[in-house]
Amino acid sequence: MVAKGSKLGFVVAGLLFSILMASMDNTIVVTAMGTIVGDLGGLENFVWVVSAYMVAEMAGMPIFGKLSDMYGRKRFFIFGLIVFMVGSALCGTADSIVQLGIYRAIQGIGGGALVPIAFTIIFDIFPPEKRGKMGGLFGAVFGLSSIFGPLLGAYITDYISWHWVFYINLPLGILSLILIVLFYKESPVHQKQKIDWLGAITLIGAVVCLMFALELGGQKYDWDSHFILSLFAGFTILSIVFLYVETKVDEPIISFNMFKNRLFAGSTIVALLYGAAFMSATVYIPIFIQGVYGGTATNSGLLLLPMMFGSVVTAQVGGFLTSKMSYRNIMIISAVIMISGLILLSSLTPETSRVLLTIYMIIIGFGVGFSFSVLSMAAIHNFGMNQRGSATSTSNFIRSLGMTLGVTILGMIQRNDFQNQLEKAFSNVEGILKNGSFHDSRAILSEAARTQIPKPILDKVIDALSSSIVHTFMWALVPAGLAFLFIFLMGNEKMVIRNTKKEVKNVSAN
Repeated sequence: MVAKGSKLGFVVAGLLFSILMASMDNTIVVTAMGTIVGDLGGLENFVWVVSAYMVAEMAGMPIFGKLSDMYGRKRFFIFGLIVFMVGSALCGTADSIVQLGIYRAIQGIGGGALVPIAFTIIFDIFPPEKRGKMGGLFGAVFGLSSIFGPLLGAYITDYISWHWVFYINLPLGILSLILIVLFYKESPVHQKQKIDWLGAITLIGAVVCLMFALELGGQKYDWDSHFILSLFAGFTILSIVFLYVETKVDEPIISFNMFKNRLFAGSTIVALLYGAAFMSATVYIPIFIQGVYGGTATNSGLLLLPMMFGSVVTAQVGGFLTSKMSYRNIMIISAVIMISGLILLSSLTPETSRVLLTIYMIIIGFGVGFSFSVLSMAAIHNFGMNQRGSATSTSNFIRSLGMTLGVTILGMIQRNDFQNQLEKAFSNVEGILKNGSFHDSRAILSEAARTQIPKPILDKVIDALSSSIVHTFMWALVPAGLAFLFIFLMGNEKMVIRNTKKEVKNVSAN
């Protein structure tokens, strides 16, 4: 279906609002989490607030993508939008961490429908010659939200109330809902298929077990505890069952036939690895700025604006280049720039000037921005309307999994390295490490905490924090380097537009 007429702009605006809202939500909440825990209590359970959303969102992505192929995009997009807003409203009223975790799971169910279906709608309603431009626009919004979220979350928390971290979704969601309901008209013809319920259940169960094992292991429970080992065992068993089921059913939730397509398989694996590498910069640059340089959460968020600018620019450029170059060649350029940025970040010290750090952030933003538009377009390139929802949602699911695994694993590396650095720094000072505030890098992020620490001790803690973050950036080079290698699996396909008939054919780049 190719949409025409002036109403198309309203549809695009509605989709952009929804993507901005859903993709920005988790980063806003993470920034506000310290204040939320201070207000509601339940520090030992705060991990569920982030995990509940991510688990529900990730598990829902391939399911809603498949359902949208079967029964239409509009009904499931509207369903996701309403559920997300209901969850947001409930989150703002929560008076305990447990309640907030439950409400966040409701939000996540809605979020699992919004982003993948929105990208799919774009490919449905635009003719091929305009998809590059629109893919760049939507990729830019996705990149914008990844960095703008922490800034907005910090500002709202500092100057308004953490409740509005959730309530801010309502006006955006209502506006998106009105625009989509009134102006988006889709084809009533859809292919009826069977729903793979067993595949959906085992997928959700496997994701839940993996997420909770990674979140709780080494913190609330020892890695070799029965609870953590049971979660990993559950993940393994459910994953095996899921893989078996998907090879037997007629209409699987995630079709492994898609991975026989070289471009889809390559772009999806690259998205997984990019998600892990990019999150290192998004999470740990603000911590470096706030903990090493000193300052407020709002100021550290503001200093991310250069990276946001870089990612928005190249998301647009990447979408434009898809008709000029192969997806693979664009992503090679992207990976070289991103790896260069990570190498520069791994050279940071407390003496590094903010001007240099700003340049490094711009380079990282330039590198990652291409992926927001190019990988999404590559994943859907070879599929028709009856498979686009599944292709887009599977790609987004795997990218989200990469971001989640990246945050969790790199976070574990940073915490352990920080603790080891502290032990070395204070090995000759009795009793200093008995102060629990030094066991968590977040303890020195606030100005109030820093003023209570004697300068000689604070300098050593800052050095330990700086060193642990730099080592984390070094580890982030692993997924970045693997992404560079997997890019070569994407093949030479590109989008070529014939000026005479405005047709697009899938061809190999010369």
